[in-house]
Amino acid sequence: QVQLVESGGGLVQAGGSLRLSCAASGRTFSTYNMGWFRQAPGKEREFVAGISRSDGTTLYADSVKGRFTISRDNAKNTVYLQMNSLKPEDTAFYYCAATLYTKYVRSQAYEYGYWGQGTQVTVSS
Repeated sequence: QVQLVESGGGLVQAGGSLRLSCAASGRTFSTYNMGWFRQAPGKEREFVAGISRSDGTTLYADSVKGRFTISRDNAKNTVYLQMNSLKPEDTAFYYCAATLYTKYVRSQAYEYGYWGQGTQVTVSS
């Protein structure tokens, strides 16, 4: 199995940027499709972005399309989420996730079997 550790969260003003990182260890990183999810207080966990294991295919939630970019470096066992033009509504706990379902990029939380502990992102207005 794979272990995931997120970093890079913090407090930023609206319009600012942050880059989240998720370092993986354990089973071969390139085996997994990867995703980022977020959960705000009182809300359900929602899909943010996903990336395929090798060909770079990506998928984004409509709410972040054009502002966030997911990428991965298989040599470094790391997936990234570059977040630009942040809005207060982006405030949430952000989670990295991995899945062995690799036929296409998945967007449902139940399809991901491995999760990190999360990192807080707070965007002030």
